[in-house]
Amino acid sequence: MKPHYGHLSIRTVKTSSNAIAIQVGYYKGKRFFLKKHIGSSKDQANIKELKNMAFEYIRIHNPQMTLDFTPSPSDANEIMFKRGMQVVKNVLEEAYRYLESVYQKLGFNNLQSDILKHMTIIRVLEPSSKIHSIELLEKYFDICYKKTTVFRKLTALTPLKDKVIEMAVAYAKTHLHFNFTLVFYDVTTLYFETDKKDDFRKCGFSKDNKINQPQIVIGLLVDKTGFPLYFDIFEGNTFEGKTMIPVILSIKKKFTIEKLTIVADAGMLSEANILQLQKLKIDYVVGARIKKLSLEQIKEIALKLKQKDKRIIKKGDILYEYSLTRAKKDKADNDRFLVKANYLLTNPSKIFKRSLFLQTQDKKNFILNKEMVEKYRLLEGIKGFKTNITHVPYRLLISRYRDLWHIEQSFRMAKSDLIARPIYHRKKNSIQYHILIVFMALCMSRVIEKEKGQTVKQVMDNLRDLWMITVKDEISGNELKLTVNKKPH
Repeated sequence: MKPHYGHLSIRTVKTSSNAIAIQVGYYKGKRFFLKKHIGSSKDQANIKELKNMAFEYIRIHNPQMTLDFTPSPSDANEIMFKRGMQVVKNVLEEAYRYLESVYQKLGFNNLQSDILKHMTIIRVLEPSSKIHSIELLEKYFDICYKKTTVFRKLTALTPLKDKVIEMAVAYAKTHLHFNFTLVFYDVTTLYFETDKKDDFRKCGFSKDNKINQPQIVIGLLVDKTGFPLYFDIFEGNTFEGKTMIPVILSIKKKFTIEKLTIVADAGMLSEANILQLQKLKIDYVVGARIKKLSLEQIKEIALKLKQKDKRIIKKGDILYEYSLTRAKKDKADNDRFLVKANYLLTNPSKIFKRSLFLQTQDKKNFILNKEMVEKYRLLEGIKGFKTNITHVPYRLLISRYRDLWHIEQSFRMAKSDLIARPIYHRKKNSIQYHILIVFMALCMSRVIEKEKGQTVKQVMDNLRDLWMITVKDEISGNELKLTVNKKPH
């Protein structure tokens, strides 16, 4: 007699290999309709276990019974040890949920581009090439894309730059009390893993010491906390000083700014830039190139500062400050330069390029440049700041200039944590969407660091350990979600 429970029955069938197969199904007349093949075995103990699994399947799926697909914790423990259990999904659910929330806080979800969101999120979590990022999206989040689809959709994203910048500025105004009265500007270079140049990727002065590789120049504007507000891309051979005015004109027009103070490094200082800033009625604090002053001018400044720590004097439109901490560093640098110069004088065959403290006596011979040595010794501890601001205390102006380290930190984060370089893209449009994604990832990284009080790398390392495992019982169909600190193999 065939055992049965309600409409479902268990059938045992002998297979061609002389094993016993256990099946669950129902009869219509004498015909058996298979519902579930439980398994087969030649071992009596295994056959008994398969029958027990068949009974359990019938108990769960019998239409005369109330089904419960959300087992209690005690039932869950029982499920975990049954045969037929399988891990059907493992994802970094908490990481995705958190990163998506940061993306939404910045307003980027209003861009309505899933591909942009996913490529930005994965760059924060684990920056990599676009192709590898596609693989990581599937590995970490079970988000699947075809490569051709990704690159086709990314190509259409570059027009979103203006919206992204508007959203970044809106976030800074709402959450960081930003109002454009003070901004910080600097540039960096990003090189390409190729030796082929074009109209956009060109060789120029490289901040990465990649003088033989083409590059692009990135201009970045941040607030006093280092939060990114604006970026622009320039040809690789563009002199950094020529990037500042175009960026200022662009944001001034875009946001109809009335009052603006810009802080920038000495590389932005040129007579043309200063005249243009004055013409635009923009306040500025920029590093002054005091090493170009004459020896007599430097002597006069050093005499007034008297090597007194934190002492500030003003001469014309330049503030000069003396710092004991800076003096120690400058002295160590000058000592090293002087040792090198003396070594080269005694080993003239080693001179391949111009040395700081050496000058040519004739075409073949070199001598120590005593005037240069004296200038550098007098300048130890002295820093200059060129400004047109007269209504703010000197100490506060210098303090604002020192906040430039925030933008340097943002560049370091973009280059190291977000791996913006080297760039493997070839076409200009591809380069533009790559930088757009890096900029958005940088915005997210700044928010994360502010919220968590840790570096973005530390936060991401922790999130990559939290796996959400979904386990399914093939017999009952029940699923159980577990959070573990290590991905199961």
